[in-house]
Amino acid sequence: MAQDAAGGIGPGRLVLVVGPSGAGKDTLLRLAQAACIVDPDIVFPRRVVTRASSADEDNIAMSHDNFLRARSHGDFAVHWEAHGHSYALPLEINDDIRAGRAVVANVSRTVIGALRKAYANVVVVTITAPPEVLAQRLAARARHSDGNIADRLARSIDDASANADITILNAGSADYHSRQLVRVIRNEGWHE
Repeated sequence: MAQDAAGGIGPGRLVLVVGPSGAGKDTLLRLAQAACIVDPDIVFPRRVVTRASSADEDNIAMSHDNFLRARSHGDFAVHWEAHGHSYALPLEINDDIRAGRAVVANVSRTVIGALRKAYANVVVVTITAPPEVLAQRLAARARHSDGNIADRLARSIDDASANADITILNAGSADYHSRQLVRVIRNEGWHE
């Protein structure tokens, strides 16, 4: 990760969306992106993932070999492994943050610490749901690339909650919870 000489990359904000599989992160991000579409100062970069793009996620699909090559060339701002796939955010997010924009991205909890060090203004939003809701959503999604649903449900979310600046319990209306996310993205704050 590239870092400015004066400390973390800024002045823009990096809004990190994290949470367990089935919490509804992609749904809330899609709705928030639609609500922010006319604001040029809010950017939702497409993640690079070593799996095909789908209706659930509009990612940039890349083969494992091409991913490794891009990573070795320094094409990513951050990268991580999860659930048998490689993920990354494109290096261009650094230009957006330097230009003062808010960059909103779904990332793994495992990269929060490194991103807090590399960027000057990081906000971590945990999106979660009760265990029974997570199980229902994962079963309904039935995406082969999700792997073992029981393994996904068993992953600890304690470290995500401990690192979160904001937590959204996504158990109600997706429209309502996406409006909460938009307020965080726009730095307007919100209260239940």
